[in-house]
Amino acid sequence: MIALAAVACIAAPVGGAAAASPTVRMAIVHTVSGCHVWQTGPTARGPAGKVTLKRGTRLELRATCPMDFDLAQVAGPRLALGEPRMYAGTTRTLVFRKPGVYRLTAKNIQSSEQQGLQTLGPDNGLTLTVVVR
Repeated sequence: MIALAAVACIAAPVGGAAAASPTVRMAIVHTVSGCHVWQTGPTARGPAGKVTLKRGTRLELRATCPMDFDLAQVAGPRLALGEPRMYAGTTRTLVFRKPGVYRLTAKNIQSSEQQGLQTLGPDNGLTLTVVVR
């Protein structure tokens, strides 16, 4: 009995288990029409995406489009964005600690023409609205 109690004390962290913050993954993907859009899982959200998150959620942004992007915050409580430039194939994680409406922009550095990509129409300007409750 005593040995069992000792094992239980070692296995359980003091103060209870800490809940992990949920993570939402979004990507900037290449498309033929407009060059790039936001995507969550298999769902393309278009150049103007919107997501609603709970406070404390992590948003993982991945640039899968072959272009580089400058990420900027244009509204909402201040985020720790880090280096503004996102390079193709890289991931950026943002944590939304405060409730509010956040707006982000991602501007491509190279054009589809410079990258040798064939697209229909002009390259999209990306905006993302994040509502945190």
